[in-house]
Amino acid sequence: MEITNLQKQVDQWIQNHGVRYFNELTNMAQLTEEVGEVARIIARRYGEQSEKPSDQQKDLGQELADVMFVVLCLANQTGVDLQAAFDKKMAIKTKRDHDRHHNNDKLK
Repeated sequence: MEITNLQKQVDQWIQNHGVRYFNELTNMAQLTEEVGEVARIIARRYGEQSEKPSDQQKDLGQELADVMFVVLCLANQTGVDLQAAFDKKMAIKTKRDHDRHHNNDKLK
């Protein structure tokens, strides 16, 4: 599914199930909270911290989906075409980083 369709799907959900979008500042705080939940899982499951029994049932995919949902909300409410922005960013990264990463001895 293209990002444009995801943005539309989130907007439809807000219209049908939500009252309205939270304001941008509230959504930014929500995004920070959701990224923190992803970080907690990654740090404990894949990093050096031990995972608490209460964290073992947490679903990384669901937490990443929460991050995506809030990012899509922010894009919708600020008028960002996230598909166009993503495509542009991928073109920039492809041109800028291809040789850099292939020539990086730390990555070999």
